[in-house]
Amino acid sequence: MSTEHLTRHSRSAPPVAVLASKVPEVTLYFWVIKVLTTGMGETASDFLAHWLGPIPAVGLGGLALVASLALQFAVRRYVAWIYWTAIVMVSVFGTMAADVLHVGLGVPYAISTPLFMIALGAVFAVWYASERTLSIHSIRTRRREVFYWATVLATFALGTAAGDLSATIGLGYLGSAVLYAVAIAVPAVAHRWGSLNAVAAFWTAYVITRPLGASVADWMALSHARGGLALGLGPVTASWTVAIVGFVAYLALSRRDIQNDSAGTAV
Repeated sequence: MSTEHLTRHSRSAPPVAVLASKVPEVTLYFWVIKVLTTGMGETASDFLAHWLGPIPAVGLGGLALVASLALQFAVRRYVAWIYWTAIVMVSVFGTMAADVLHVGLGVPYAISTPLFMIALGAVFAVWYASERTLSIHSIRTRRREVFYWATVLATFALGTAAGDLSATIGLGYLGSAVLYAVAIAVPAVAHRWGSLNAVAAFWTAYVITRPLGASVADWMALSHARGGLALGLGPVTASWTVAIVGFVAYLALSRRDIQNDSAGTAV
């Protein structure tokens, strides 16, 4: 192929829009807020379902999710409050999606959990086949951003089903919280002293944060008869929301979670 032909071809190829980073740097703050959003999403979903009814709650949650993601996609770079608002709404709606399958359609958690696992695996497979990377440091094009948020939604639905499954097979909410607290250390140890690469370690831990946070929040909110502290869905939702707002406000001011544009693609 001639140099002239290559030049002509490159000029005719549509340019790929490269964005600034659309996700935060992975720090301790990231994991703390992530766990808080999972617990808040769990109790907020249940609170709204009891207060509004399941169908209106799902409709409202779906509209809020679409609005928050539209805002996230509209901005050109990572903005702390916009990103974490979208994560919160994914958490709320992901909980609703898992609950609709179980409560509304009667699908057992033992079935919905592997179904969501398959769905997550499919998203990962398509994402990798298309982009050849699953690194969150690569979220700099619109297509990769779509893959990222599809993955996030799938992880929340899977984590919700898995957390409810473990809580209903005898572990209870506190036992489930202990189980997932131990489990989330496994990918960190495997990455630090084993052969697990950073990307796999990140997404493994990311999935586990969902049942961890949800189990703790349920344990705090639900009645003594269900093995909880009986603090109530509303108070737990409100207190975890205040904590999220506090951490996100700190990050927005300190900018300690801004990715360096020259960062590698290890995670």
